[in-house]
Amino acid sequence: MADSYSGASPEANAAADGFFDDQTLKYLGVGLSSLVALGIALLVLYILAVQVDYALIPTVLPQFINAYVLVLGIVVTASVLSVTTGIFVGLARVSKTSITNGISAAYVQFFRGTPLLFQIFVVYFGIPTLWPGTFPISNWGIPTAIIALTLNHAAYVGEAVRGGIGAVHDGQMEAARSLGMGYVQAMREVVIPQAWRNALAAVGNDQIILVKDTSLLTVIAVPELIQQFRDVNSATFDPWTPLVLVAIAYLSITIPMGRLVEYLEARADWGGESQ
Repeated sequence: MADSYSGASPEANAAADGFFDDQTLKYLGVGLSSLVALGIALLVLYILAVQVDYALIPTVLPQFINAYVLVLGIVVTASVLSVTTGIFVGLARVSKTSITNGISAAYVQFFRGTPLLFQIFVVYFGIPTLWPGTFPISNWGIPTAIIALTLNHAAYVGEAVRGGIGAVHDGQMEAARSLGMGYVQAMREVVIPQAWRNALAAVGNDQIILVKDTSLLTVIAVPELIQQFRDVNSATFDPWTPLVLVAIAYLSITIPMGRLVEYLEARADWGGESQ
């Protein structure tokens, strides 16, 4: 009956099913992905063999190491502050109090709805003009970086936490309250641990994005990795040597962070096979 409506003969349909069966699609996917991987590998090898000036690396490496240490310090500080602040933002987003909920919603809407670069400019250029008299902090770039990254990513962490709490079944709270727990105790001991498991992947991905967002700090002359690339490229007209160093530096942070998130997810998978 289906063949009569499709307008194709049973033999044609069988041939089409044979061409698009699971095994064929599997081999097609493997072939295409292998070609892409080979092309990328050849391009990387060409860059490393021909384009990179290895004699230049010892000269510029110290400034890249200093920038790497600076970026790492900013990332660790902003990450801890953004996750901590984001948890409170997420709790405020599910608050039954309209004022608390409204303020947290406005905070999330502003910091998710405006570019991070705009927020960096607001903190870096705007706050000093609001200070009565001479602004007391001379090196305002690094504090700006920490403040802007914290405020921006706390909004995303807060929404992840809110979603994690929303994914916890209402019966969990009801069961905890029936055991005599207060609302705060039930949230702390029953709801939030489950919500954190639900939000962990989103929070982890956001913190990896935070690492990459440090590249925007070059616009306020923070001596981070992209700023070092610009300095070396301007002095030597060699783009690939500093670009390779920048890539290695970022990947040495983001790859371990990704592995850490996977480990924490596995530990939090209470019902999974790993347990």
